[in-house]
Amino acid sequence: MDFTEFKRRMLGQFRLDLQSYKENQLKRRLESMMVRQKIASFGELYKLLTEDRMAYETFLDQLTINVSEFFRDPQRWNDIQKTILPALLQNRSTLKIWSAACSNGPEPYSLAILLDEMTHGKMHRLDASDIDKNILSAAAIGKYNQDMVRNVSPQRLQKYFTREGNYYLVNDAIKKRVNFKRHDLLIEPYGQGYDLIVCRNVTIYFTREAQDRINSKFSQALTAGGIFFIGGSEMIFNYQELGLEKVLPCFYRKA
Repeated sequence: MDFTEFKRRMLGQFRLDLQSYKENQLKRRLESMMVRQKIASFGELYKLLTEDRMAYETFLDQLTINVSEFFRDPQRWNDIQKTILPALLQNRSTLKIWSAACSNGPEPYSLAILLDEMTHGKMHRLDASDIDKNILSAAAIGKYNQDMVRNVSPQRLQKYFTREGNYYLVNDAIKKRVNFKRHDLLIEPYGQGYDLIVCRNVTIYFTREAQDRINSKFSQALTAGGIFFIGGSEMIFNYQELGLEKVLPCFYRKA
């Protein structure tokens, strides 16, 4: 079984769209994984994944790049706090937000902390999703090492976290503000009516065609005037075609 046939079968068996990933990047990553696990061919890998559910979950762990931290890229989060959220809250008493491809949770929890500070305990709708069930389980636990909270101020650490040795556990008051669920950006339907969608440093792993398709769906999922927040290494070249306007670096508004 060659790589093309492997991707075709993965789509049929698991509804996992590997065709939308950048091919050379994906192939290198999978071949490196196969060497580590002493798997000789894509046919052998496919057989393992279909016969062993835990092997498939591990495969998803290695397929996705689970790199995240609280308030990653602080200048952009300052924009969120000083400009984006205040503007959204001017016309909306409660916000509906989606943190897509949320990894193990720092991004939606960062949003929950800001909203708690800015709206004094008011509950907002904050959805967070990822394709990887294992990473979502870690997100629900909300336990992080020191590197992942390096951009959290001492005041926020004291208020919103409990220290356990060298780790920090997000307080229950923040955890209950976030609704975690599994979602595949490539093949599953998107929700609607979001005031803010955050999806950062994810689409860079997909083909240009897949990026356009995903960004179009994100635009459709936004309410009028809603904001789309992307990563610093990403760019939406056709944002005007999608009904978006650029308002700040990494931020696009639905016209």
